[in-house]
Amino acid sequence: MSQAKILIVEDEVAIACDIAFNLESNGYTIVGMVHSTEDALEVLKNHEVDLVMLDINLGQGPSGIDLAAVIDQKYRIPFIYLTSYVDDDTLTRAAETFPASYLVKPFKDDDLAPAVKMALAKKQGQVSQRLPSLHMINKNLLTPVTSSEYNMLEELWDGKTNQDIANDRFLSLNTIKTHVQNIYAKLKVHSKPQLIKYLRELE
Repeated sequence: MSQAKILIVEDEVAIACDIAFNLESNGYTIVGMVHSTEDALEVLKNHEVDLVMLDINLGQGPSGIDLAAVIDQKYRIPFIYLTSYVDDDTLTRAAETFPASYLVKPFKDDDLAPAVKMALAKKQGQVSQRLPSLHMINKNLLTPVTSSEYNMLEELWDGKTNQDIANDRFLSLNTIKTHVQNIYAKLKVHSKPQLIKYLRELE
């Protein structure tokens, strides 16, 4: 996938330029180099992006981890963390957003292109991944998920927010939140990232 389109989100301009040069020399297309979550979301909204190179520390405002959660839930494209932060708390929070890879600064130039190639290949293999069947979800639950809750799970799996679901179903946001919390309770999860992780790992 040599023509993959990559967005670089990095608040240090010199590092962003080095990454762009490295990836372009390996045949990738850079669709943007931005320094904040807000600018990244603007690029994602208006351009086709196949992968995001994402710094965790973006200065003031939302962090790279905050942005990663949106990327995973709404855009379903792979991203690679680039960071010097490797403490346990950061690693735990980062892992909950399902990164394709995690490169610690200072990384070697030779590490970039292989990481991107692996992330894109992994994503290609997951394209056909589908939501587990209702039967599979319920086989080990004490309180089964209902058919209507499963329909809501399908929408959550597709990346819709609670507000999206409320709008689609002409219901109040509070009603949707109540249904989602009921699903969380049945599956013993506490957030959407945990829910998606649970469903992805279900066998």
